[in-house]
This record gives sequence, C-alpha cells and structure tokens, in this order.
Amino acid sequence: MRERRGCGWLAGSLLLAWVTASADDGPLKYLERGADESVALARDIWQFAELGYLEVQSSERMQGYLESHGFEVRPGVAGIPTSFVASSGHGSPVITILAEFDALPGLSQRATPERDPLEEDAPGHACGHHLFGAASASAGVAIAQWLQESALTGTIRVYGTPAEEGGSGKVYFTRAGLFDDVDVVLHWHPGDRNDASPSSSTSNKSGRFTFHGIAAHAAAAPDRGRSALDGVEVMNYMVNMMREHMPSDARIHYIITDGGDAPNIVPETAQVYYYVRHPQVERVLTLFERVVTAARAAAMGTGTTMTYEVMHGNYPVLPNDRLARLVYDNLVSMGGVHYSREETRFAEQIRKTFLGESLPLESAGEVQPFVFRQRMGSTDVGDVSWTVPTVGFGTATWVPGTPAHSWQAVASGGMSIGTKGMLLAARLLAVTAADLYQDQGIIDTTTEEFHQRRGADFEYESLLGDRDPPLDYRL
Repeated sequence: MRERRGCGWLAGSLLLAWVTASADDGPLKYLERGADESVALARDIWQFAELGYLEVQSSERMQGYLESHGFEVRPGVAGIPTSFVASSGHGSPVITILAEFDALPGLSQRATPERDPLEEDAPGHACGHHLFGAASASAGVAIAQWLQESALTGTIRVYGTPAEEGGSGKVYFTRAGLFDDVDVVLHWHPGDRNDASPSSSTSNKSGRFTFHGIAAHAAAAPDRGRSALDGVEVMNYMVNMMREHMPSDARIHYIITDGGDAPNIVPETAQVYYYVRHPQVERVLTLFERVVTAARAAAMGTGTTMTYEVMHGNYPVLPNDRLARLVYDNLVSMGGVHYSREETRFAEQIRKTFLGESLPLESAGEVQPFVFRQRMGSTDVGDVSWTVPTVGFGTATWVPGTPAHSWQAVASGGMSIGTKGMLLAARLLAVTAADLYQDQGIIDTTTEEFHQRRGADFEYESLLGDRDPPLDYRL
C-alpha cells in the first residue's frame, strides 16, 4: 500500500455531522451508523488506485465489505475476473446500484493543493471512482438493513463494474443479460457540482490501428524498408482532414501508442488508438467506418498493411425524466456540501492551479437547475440505460471548477472534501431507493417512459460485437 500523507480523511462524530444533523427514519440511520466504515472503504480504494480490469485489491475489498454485511456475492461475472454481483433481500422490485472502482494511468497525486505525485507515473483516482464505489456499496448496505428490519419485500443489488475508463465493463454486463430482471438502476458520479438533471452522453466507439511495415537501416538502405509509422502519420493526416466534413457535435481524438524503436530503424510496426464520439449511435458507426477507410488507404499509400481491433463501444445514455425528477427533488431537500475553514483554505489554494473559468466556491453548497444536459463525454452506463430504466446524478466531491481526469480531482477526492460529497451521494441513493421500494407507481410510470423513449422496435446490439473483454488493455 502506498504512503498516505496529508489526506485529511475524517471520521467519528464530525463525519456524522456531515451526513445529517439528526437520525432520520428509513435507510439513513443505517447509513449514519456505517459512515466511518464507508470512508475507510473509499480511503483504501484511493490508495490501491488500480487500472481497469486490474482492480484486484479494490474489488476484493468491496466484496469483503458487502459480504460482511450479509450480501451474497457472486464474483467474476460476464467473463471479467474483477467484477461481481452482490445481492440482498428477496422478491420484487429489484433495484441495482452501479459501483465503479478503476483508476486512471499517470495521475498519482497526494491529497495536497499542489502537484505532488505519490509515485511518479503511477495511477490515480482522477475520476473519483473510489468514491463512486464506496458510496454505492454503503448505500446498498443501508438499504439492505432497512429492508430487513422493516420487513419490506424487495431485492437490492450492487454491481461491481470494472474498467469504465475505456474498457466498457458494463457493456459486457449488459450483453450477458445481468440487467434483464432488474426494475431500476441507480448510479452517480463524482464531480465539481451537485446536479441531478436529466442528461445524455455521446455514443463512443474506439479502436487500435496497427500498421505493419518492413524494417531496414534508415540511412544505409531506406529503399528496402516500408515504414509502419508512415502509415500511422498518413492515417492521422487524413482523419484530421475529415474534421471539416463531419458533424459539429462529433469528436475524434487519438494517441500514437507505438511509433517505432529507434530513428535509424525503419519502423516495422506502429500503432494509433482512436476514439470516435457522437450523440447518435448511427453517426458514430458511420464516422468510425470513415476512420477505418482512412487507415486502409494509408496502408495502401505507404506500402504497409493494417489490422485494427475494436476496443470499446458505448451507447449514449437514455434519459428518464420521471426518475430524474425524483432524484432532483430528494437532492434539493438535502442541499449540497459546506466546507470547514481548513477545507476552504485547501479549495482556495487548489483553485489557483485551474485554467479557464471556475464555478464560485460556494456552489458546492448549491444544487444546479433542473434542465436537460447533453454531455460530450461517454460512459458504459449508456448501454445499461437502453435495457432498464436508469438514473444518475453528480455531487460536489471536488473543488468547484475542477476538471475530471486531473491531479486536482485526485487531491480533492483523497481528503474530506471528497468524502463529504461521497456521503451526500450515498444518502441520495438510499433515499431514492426507499422511495421506489415504497411506491410501485413510480416504477410503473418510469418503465412506461422508458419504453416510449426507447421505441417499440428497439433491439439491443452491442457496439463491441461478440469480442471478449480486453482484460489486458491497460498493460
């Protein structure tokens, strides 16, 4: 376990004061009792900071936590060793809470307001999935205890879903039919604000394009070689020319993952990794095929050959206004989070490192207006939302103005600012689930809206095809 210094993890009576000023009826009182344990769970996963499909310690820690609270845990579902399904209760309705726990490469950071990696080039939780997983698991435990003691009928599940960051873990869950008997799915995400508006995301398809050439001495015999790197560069040039002739709400981005070994060797292999995004699945498929065509043409023009592998593919999130309104109303009744003097000093210091405009610091204590939001990022929650009514929200686990996938997000998520937002999320998940268990009418109207939005003729077909999970994609 890596060193922890200056994290500001707090527990005990002060932590409970963040959760609520008084013990409420329903699952909240159970959540309060386990608040210290929830924070410890988040702390451990923050320290593990494991990449997608490699989250061995994080997954085991979460499974152990849920098992210790009476959940029946089934590990290794959907062909993914670090995945799990944890269940408690019996009968209908069946409500599932999603739990992520993968980190991002190269963003290791201490919980300090200046750039200070725990370990150079190591992973860090720059998208807050340690908070995501801990809040979801904690809410699941509180709901299970409430269901048992109140003698209500219903099943609560926590799905441990690996590799959200580019691995499309939930797509394999969806393809395996793990949501077929679920009534409603709840999820959330760390962020720099409190927002429960209905929203959608972009559809996304990605691929690794590998060019194969002929190695030769770059000075003595360049005519005997064919450069795989030339193939990559020509492909990139053509795709960049596409940008003028594609929809303005599309996104294409790439990195060169292999450019050769030495300047004096004509590269025998080279590789480029592409993401293609658009709010509509059909547009993504068309754009991705144009990228494939550019790759084939680049190989022809450079005398090389090309192969490609589809790495991940996600549907856009299908919004559900009825569920979103339920979550929003609950969030408004709870409010946001408020900083102590120490946290305010931390926030003011870290804001000096931001580029561009930032939200006001006090916005952490506010709830954003209820309006539809089209987000340009992508998530594998999208596939889930086309198979079962799904709703998500965000809470202020980071200092307002913090961009996701940044060291600043790791820093805030590693101290009390992060755990305050996490506990708010756990409360909101628990209260919303309780509303659903107690009012079948909400589930009925939610399901009706889901079918109307999806359309009568919709048939789910994964953008990944029949490929197996890419368990080595981060190696």
